[in-house]
Formats: sequence, structure tokens, C-alpha cells
Amino acid sequence: MDSRWDGLRAEVRDAIDDLVSAGREAGVQVAAYLDGAPIVQEQAGLADTGAGRPMTADTPVHAVSTGKGLTATVVHVLAEQGRLDVDLPLAEVWPEFARHGKDRITLRHVLTHTAGLPALPADLTRADLADWARMCRLLADAEPLWAPGERLAYHAWTWGWLVGEVVRRVTGRSVSRVLAEDVAGPLGVERELFLAVPEEELPRLARLEDAGLSALMTWAGANLPHFDVVAPPGVRPDATTGADPDVLRAEVPSVGTMSARAVARMYAALLGPVDGVRLVSAERLRAICAPAVRAQEWVFGQESTFGLGYAVDDDGSFGTAGSGGSLAFAYPELGLTVAAVRNRLGAGDGDPMERLRVLVRDRVAEALAGQPGA
Repeated sequence: MDSRWDGLRAEVRDAIDDLVSAGREAGVQVAAYLDGAPIVQEQAGLADTGAGRPMTADTPVHAVSTGKGLTATVVHVLAEQGRLDVDLPLAEVWPEFARHGKDRITLRHVLTHTAGLPALPADLTRADLADWARMCRLLADAEPLWAPGERLAYHAWTWGWLVGEVVRRVTGRSVSRVLAEDVAGPLGVERELFLAVPEEELPRLARLEDAGLSALMTWAGANLPHFDVVAPPGVRPDATTGADPDVLRAEVPSVGTMSARAVARMYAALLGPVDGVRLVSAERLRAICAPAVRAQEWVFGQESTFGLGYAVDDDGSFGTAGSGGSLAFAYPELGLTVAAVRNRLGAGDGDPMERLRVLVRDRVAEALAGQPGA
């Protein structure tokens, strides 16, 4: 790696070592790419505290909704290939979805969480999550809560099957297979970037631990009136759900499993070439990272901004973050991508992975601003 970033790597390494030694984290990975090349790849702690297995750079970690960025990337890679249009009405390739007036819902509505279909049955189980056909039937039969585009509501679970079934109908392949063949494979990270995790890879995964996330989910169910509508008690996105091997093996493309270096590499290939691989054109990148909807969000009650499948932040970044603290974001203006994953799913802990993201962003921005001609 470029020696100019030795100081940044040392700062990140010290920060994650301190988090682990203080008992605040079990295992952590942090990675960053700049202009298509890695500048940070640091890890600390244990992937499995019970077995004493160390966290290594290639250890996959279930990172909950950070996985939405993987699925969104599949959509844009297919669009770049001319195989998919983000304005495609879902019912055009999924005729049974047209029931109850859903014929006007487009893939754009789904990507931006404005499709009006965030709700799930209150008695849903993890076994249901792992049953692709059942979940797609459920959504085809569902009545939208409002007209498409009328309201922003985080489609916590439903987003994945809505996007994934369109991908399956258009390509004849599962979304996890498209990710493996068209994204992870060309980038050389096919064993570190997963939607459905192959059976033989399960022993390599980090073991998730709860560090307050479950309590936060319980609080949200009791205090946010729409939280249990989108994430019923039996399928809350916590360490229990994320450790279920049936869920991990299944096509559940609202969540994903990854190493920090693999997902940082994927975002870098959205921004530009990475070892000769570029996933989308500069024109499509501009469309991807542009804010598409900004409004008061229905589930959490906060103003939120979404682009085409990714959250868009005020600092110019786009990406996704998962319950418990993992994240992956790209900064197009800096040519920077940053990812951080953890296996101890925290809440109310000061958001250490976000602080690491900001640390890397700020150090890179400062260094670039100090270059001649900047």
C-alpha cells in the first residue's frame, strides 16, 4: 500500500485496538480505497470469542442492511449491461404482482423506499424469511399502504424480495448468483461478498454477539408505532436473526455478509476502475449518487435522503449502514470508499464504526486539500 497513508493506517489500527482491548468490540475490520487502490486494511480482535478464532481481513461478517448496497449494485450493473431499467414496472416482468393496483409500482419506487409496501405480517418467522417463494407470493398479494411515490418508508425487509424477484425474472438468475458472477467474481472477492452464503462458507463467518442491539429493537417496537409493521418481533434484524444458518444460506437480499475490504472494493469499482474492473459508467454513477427523494421517513420519523438503492448523506457520500453498526460508503468527489464491519452488534455505544468512517474521510480530505493545485 502507498506509504503516504502509513499515518492514517496507524491511527485506524490504534483506534480499533483500543476498542477491542477495552472490551467494547469483539472483532472489527476497517478498509478504504482511494482512486481504485487500497489505502487502509486493518482488523483487530476475534471473529469468534468462544473459539478464540481471530478476525482476519478475509473473514466475512453478517452486516445486516449494509447488504442492501450489494443488491443495489447488482441492479446498476445489470442496468449498465442494458438488461434492466430502473423505471421498469414490476408487473411487466412479474404479472401476478399487479394485484391490488400495484401495476404502477416501478423498480425506482422500490429502490427509493417509496413503493408503499414496507409492511409484513405480524407473525412472520425466520423460516418464512428463508422461503423465497412464500415471500414473493406474500408481496404479490399485498395491498399497498399508499400510492407509489406518495410517502418515504424504509422497506426494511420487503425491499430485498421486491428487487431480487425483478432481477430473477429478468435474468433467470438469483440476485446472489448475479452478485457472485457479475460483481464479486470480476473483483476477486467471491469468497468475501455474499447475499446468500454458500453452505461451505458458513464456518468462516464471524460469530455475531449482541451488545445492546436487541434491547434497542425491543424499545423501537414499543415506542415507534410503525417499527413492528416493517420488522415484526419474530424477524427483527438482530444477532439472533443474523446468526441463523437458514437465513444466512437463503436469498434475503435486504441483508448481506461481507468483509470490509471486499465491500470497499465493490464501491471503489462503482467510482472508477479497480485493477481494470469498472462496474458502471461515469454517467450512471452520477445518477446513482444523486438524491432521488428527501422526506420525513415513516418508520423512524426522521428526515432521510435516498438515491437509487443507497442512502445519500449531506457530506456527498452514498452507501448503506446496518443495524448494530456496520457500514460501507463512497465519496465520489474524493474518489474514496470506506467500510467498517463488526461482529458485536451494538447500540447506544457512540457509533464507533461511524467515527472511524469520519476519521478516514477527514484525513483523506485534508491530505487531498493540501496537494498542489487543490
